Amino acid sequence: MKLHWSPRSPYVRKVMIAAHELGLAGQISLVRSVAMMTKPNPDIMADNPLSKIPTLVLDDGRVLFDSLTICEYLDDRAGGGRLFPVAGEARWQALTDHALADGLLDLLILWRNEREKPVERQTPALLASFELRVGAGLDRLEQAADLLNASPFDIVQITVGCCLSYVDFRFGDLDWRKTRPSLAGWHQTFASRASARATEIVDA
Repeated sequence: MKLHWSPRSPYVRKVMIAAHELGLAGQISLVRSVAMMTKPNPDIMADNPLSKIPTLVLDDGRVLFDSLTICEYLDDRAGGGRLFPVAGEARWQALTDHALADGLLDLLILWRNEREKPVERQTPALLASFELRVGAGLDRLEQAADLLNASPFDIVQITVGCCLSYVDFRFGDLDWRKTRPSLAGWHQTFASRASARATEIVDA
């Protein structure tokens, strides 16, 4: 398998943590691929017309994207039911909780793009909206911290962990731990996990 990959992408990190947890990381060849909103990458587009990562090319030439699809494929390849509940209420809850954390990642990336514009081109209403929604999302995760601590390590834990690590990486000024101590404690446990250590986001 070939994965279009970047060491700075939290979505790619989700896939790689899943691969490590499932014992499949050694079966994936990483291809450094730069995905920019303003400059589509023809090498990625040969496999994914959206020019987005992660994109996974299977050995038979089939292509899978996005991160949730790839993670569920890897879970199925490893036998199924390890990172995703297979059916019923547990599955819908896991997918909903994943959507919260993944949606937070989407907001964080849009927020960062807006903050990196020259000041005169920034939209204050957008900045305020991103700050409000990200803060509310983090508060919701703080409320769920006890459940995260009590739950098996799955796609929800992977995505929440990647989201919080991305906040640290790109939004150090938020100081999110100060008012969310339970979530901070959970993230410390996440960060010490072997799969998390092997996939830390680096500015390279």
